[in-house]
Amino acid sequence: MTARLAQLDHLAEETGLRPHDVTAAAIRIARHIRRTPVLDVLPGVLLKAEHLQHSGSFKLRGATNAVLALGARRIVTGSSGNHGIALAGLAGRLGLDLTVVLAAGASPQKAALIEALGARTVTVTGGVAEREVHARELAERTGAVLVPSSDHPLVVAGQGTVGREILADVPDADTVYVPTGGGGLLAGVCLAATGRPVRVVGVEPATTPRYARSLAAGRPLRLPPSATVADGLRGQQPGTVTYPIVRDRVDALIAVTDAEILAAVDLLARHGVEAEPSGAVALAGALRAGPTGRAVAVVSGGNTASALRTATARQSPGPRKHPVPTS
Repeated sequence: MTARLAQLDHLAEETGLRPHDVTAAAIRIARHIRRTPVLDVLPGVLLKAEHLQHSGSFKLRGATNAVLALGARRIVTGSSGNHGIALAGLAGRLGLDLTVVLAAGASPQKAALIEALGARTVTVTGGVAEREVHARELAERTGAVLVPSSDHPLVVAGQGTVGREILADVPDADTVYVPTGGGGLLAGVCLAATGRPVRVVGVEPATTPRYARSLAAGRPLRLPPSATVADGLRGQQPGTVTYPIVRDRVDALIAVTDAEILAAVDLLARHGVEAEPSGAVALAGALRAGPTGRAVAVVSGGNTASALRTATARQSPGPRKHPVPTS
């Protein structure tokens, strides 16, 4: 017990986070998010249905926790799409000013929905690393609050509510498979699982195994931009908040190919679950690992092309154009 408390104290010093921050986030965001179900539709693995979340992905949890806790009125973020969609919907409901910075390879359909929800978008050349630099500089230049897509204590705590719900609904879970890009969801689930006898397994696209390589090297590494079909998992390096949590708690990391990801998408579709490729990565990892007792895979997003077209069409009167702030 003394050793565990010392580890928690050390982690809190590094990240500013403790497991009770996940509980605080759950209370804070309860009125704004959907408590998604665990589905028993596949043999051998349960599915945490975050594709049914408001905004179509788990990203709403961390975004909401950060915005409410910070009291931000003007926000800048960098996003591959789903975090921006979550923030744009929240900003529209709360009357906030939002600019979303996207990398050149971001989904045009996701960008269109962000704009239809009333936010500005700015597209920059390069990959996720360049996107994050531009978002940080834009926030500093305009006096807006930066709400990162993963590497922020409040975002991690909000994402951790996914793990908190899984452990409440499936208390006998042996393994939880978590899709891993920037690492906010994986770190959050690790935080929620602190002190619990459950294995937490991160699943990364094989083209960008940034956490596996970083943990092997003993320090965060930056990888080149990735062209994986899982467009929401193209983060190039672990974050300063997320890395120590994952380092201290994750049990394993699995890499899956694009072919395995698309096969998982098809399997989910055959069982009535509409998941985007990023949302099917955890299941791909569970399938690669094989039977592991009572397993849960997080279906992290359902923003497919058809779902995005439908969501964009529902917005009326359409995009509200804003000038991009420069000062």
